[in-house]
Formats: sequence, C-alpha cells, structure tokens
Amino acid sequence: MKTKKLRVGGLLVLATLTLATTSCKKEGCTDETAINYSEEAKKDDGSCKYEEVINDGSTIIVSENISENTTWTNDKVYVLNTRVTVLSGVTLTIEPGTIIKGEVGTGPNATALIIARGGKLMAEGNATSPIIFTTIADEIQPGQIDSPNMSADLDGLWGGLIVLGNAPISADNPSVQIEGIPPSDQNGLYGGSDATDNSGVLKYISIRHGGANIGEGNEINGLTLGGVGNGTVVENIEVVSNQDDGIEWFGGSVNVKNAIVWNAGDDALDTDQAWSGTLDNFIVIAGETTDHALEIDGPEGSALAAHTIRNGSVKGASNTELADFRDGARINLANTYFFGFPDPATDGRGDFSLSGQASIDNFTNGIINFSNLEITLENGSMLTDVFKDGTDANASSVMLNANTVGADVTPFLGWTLSDKRGELSNF
Repeated sequence: MKTKKLRVGGLLVLATLTLATTSCKKEGCTDETAINYSEEAKKDDGSCKYEEVINDGSTIIVSENISENTTWTNDKVYVLNTRVTVLSGVTLTIEPGTIIKGEVGTGPNATALIIARGGKLMAEGNATSPIIFTTIADEIQPGQIDSPNMSADLDGLWGGLIVLGNAPISADNPSVQIEGIPPSDQNGLYGGSDATDNSGVLKYISIRHGGANIGEGNEINGLTLGGVGNGTVVENIEVVSNQDDGIEWFGGSVNVKNAIVWNAGDDALDTDQAWSGTLDNFIVIAGETTDHALEIDGPEGSALAAHTIRNGSVKGASNTELADFRDGARINLANTYFFGFPDPATDGRGDFSLSGQASIDNFTNGIINFSNLEITLENGSMLTDVFKDGTDANASSVMLNANTVGADVTPFLGWTLSDKRGELSNF
C-alpha cells in the first residue's frame, strides 16, 4: 500500500488507497513523484498535487491560510499544522459535529485558527453535535463528545481560536496586534470604528487543551475576541484546560451568551481595552492553577466604555481569587454566586478586590457597579475578609446550594465535556 500527498487550496488531504498516484498540474512540472498527468490538471497553476492516504480519507491537514470560501464537513477531522488565518473577505463554514485538532507547537510554530478582520467564521454546532477544537493527541473522532484518552488536566498542547474584528477598542492606537500572534503576522491586527462589525456565528463550540506559549508571558487564550463587533453571534461556548486564559475580550462590542470555562491555567474570564458588550449566563470551574475567576482590566486609551457580566456561578479552587478589578475597570457585575474558594484570612487567596486608586474611585462613583453577589464562605471566614474595599456592601453569605442567583446550567448539559465528566453536578 503506497501513500502520497494531495495539496488542494492549502489543504493536505490524507486518505488510504491500494494504489496512490499524483497528478502534475501541467506539463513541465518536474516533481519526480508525478506519475500521472490529466487534462484537468493541465488547467492549474504549474504546481504538483500530492495525495497521501491514511485510513479512509477522513483526515485533512490544513497547512496554509484560507483564501477562498471554504466548508469543513463533519465526516472528516481537520488538523492545523501551522497558524492558519481566514483572510479578510473570506468565510469559513464549519458543520455541526466537526472536529478540528491542532498539532503541538510553541513559539512561532504554535498552531491556531485566526479569523482576521473582515473574515467570517460560520461555526454553528448544536446541542447534539458541538464543534470541537482540541489537540492532535486527542483520539476523539466524529460523533464523539467525550475524549477516549485525554485528561482534563492537560493544557498547552496547541494554540486556540482567535477572532478579530473592526469594532472600537481602547488602546494606544485604533488598531493593534493581538497577543499570542507574532508582530510579523499582520493578520493579527484588530480594532476599528464599526461597533456593529460581523465576524460570523459561533455556537456550541468546545475548545480544549490549548494555550501554547509563543514567548515569555505570551500565551494564546482558549477563545480570544479582539475588537469583535456586536453583529457577531457568540453563544454556547466551552473552554477546557487552556494554559492561559479561558476567554479574553480585547475591546469590541460583541455579546456572549452561555459560556463555561473549566480549569483555566491563568484567568478564566479576562476583559481588557473597554469591551462594551454583555456576558450573560456563565460558569467558571477553577483548577489548581487558575489565578482569577474574573480579571477585569480598565481602558488603555481614550475610549471609556463599560461592559456587563451577569448570571454566573463560579466554583473556586485552592489557589484562585474570586475577582480583581484593575487599572480603572468599568463594569456592571450582577447575579453571581461564588463557592469553593479558600479562606483569604489564612491562605492569602480567595478574595474579591479593587486594585489601584482608579478602580477604587470608579467603585465609589458607580462606574464599577456590583449587585446581588452571593458566596458560600469557607472555614468560618468573614464576608469582609473576602470582599475587600467596601465591596462587601453588595454581597451576602449563603449556605451551600442555597443561592438565589447564579447560572442556569441547562444550556450546558449534554454537549459539553464539563457535563460528560460530571463537573456540573454541583451547579
């Protein structure tokens, strides 16, 4: 049985044949493996097609940017072996149930899928067939939701999903380079003036085992939303075991509904650069390396928009802070329940704090606004031990599972790895 390679539109196709042939696209192709010539190939551009077959043709390696409208189908597994960008003016459609795997790589070799400004991702999974992004080490196949071999503790095995748009940001310039992408790659630029910008539809997507490091302190988030406009639909998103943040917003105006982050290596939810949208209905399940459940940063430029985060349930871990509001943050946080955090009076972690005078001033002036926050305290700690800087006035202590606010867990049942592994039983 022979194997050859076939490159078509930037995709390297793998399949299994009893006899593999390659087609030179036109006469004059000098590749010594080109043993078959056809009139159809003659119409092409002078390069050679290679075909390699593994198993039954169910794996496609994506090795180049996507420069024309493309559909990924759920009968195949798509493997990113480099940083792949959906270019401006191009739409990538991903069918429900499709599995995308990233090869292992760090630094400039980190694999990721990027939707550039002006590009679109139409990735509409559903409650029985989510779209799954994971590592090449994951043996999951189409039709499966739970992995047959991957521990939820494994992270940093590929990059992540990065969506960039033309909506306003608050930075030194109207558009800047996204973190996690080398400055030499101009497809990493985000930000603009169109708050209604549309980068597509993301529904029922599970992103697992990512967060590859491209440099010191510069990792890729599970889902990065940079300057994404509110014309974009983002609903029912899961991020599991990302080495950096679970979901991070950099400005923009996109709204997100039904998001769950389990075992983030840094912050579960991180907001920056005056994001002006709303996150509605969310769950955070902290892991042993999760730093903050919520890290809320202030504007970096002249734009001073605020965002809203509401209806959330947050399960802590031994090294995790509830939330930190930094650098003049601007936010409305409402209807959120915290439990499972360490006692800050003894462990020095597990608190809810305002960092810096600008954030304290914004809280005093109602620019940072908290309402209906509840917590189940651990080890006899006091409400004022946890909620610092006067924020205890907006919080109350409740018995475990006696909370009156929090997330609706129903949208996460059935399709998430978190549910399959039993992590939602306490919500």
